[in-house]
Amino acid sequence: MDIMQFLWWHWVVLGIALMLLELAVPAFFLVWFGLGALIVGVALLAVPALSFAWQVLAWIGCSLAFIWLWFKVFKPGLYKTRAGMSKGAVLGEIGLVIRDIRPFEKGQIRFQKPVLGDEVWESIADEEIKTGERVKVIEVEGNILKVGRT
Repeated sequence: MDIMQFLWWHWVVLGIALMLLELAVPAFFLVWFGLGALIVGVALLAVPALSFAWQVLAWIGCSLAFIWLWFKVFKPGLYKTRAGMSKGAVLGEIGLVIRDIRPFEKGQIRFQKPVLGDEVWESIADEEIKTGERVKVIEVEGNILKVGRT
């Protein structure tokens, strides 16, 4: 065995160790490298003549593929949520009225993408706005959005 040659079980142990280390790390990323190492361990069991360079490339490739799958397939709405946005970033967002808004009477609007963590918001306006009209956020007042026509 060369110094730079891993056996299949080395990759499996590395994969399990990385996934266990995930429990101690506050971010969710080591699990993908651990799964990549497990895949390389299984591949090395099937093809024992795989060189160390190919093992490392396979590990990197598998890990990146798992990360890509996580963000594109399993967590597709991760970038759509706006939870934690500042008030200024919400101003100007366009929504659709789903319940009539009248002066001194709340209505509801729906956004295409969640704004501050929700798609549907209670809203107020200085004028009457009917269901189906597009509105723009002009102010955030607590948990109610003040809107106006676009």
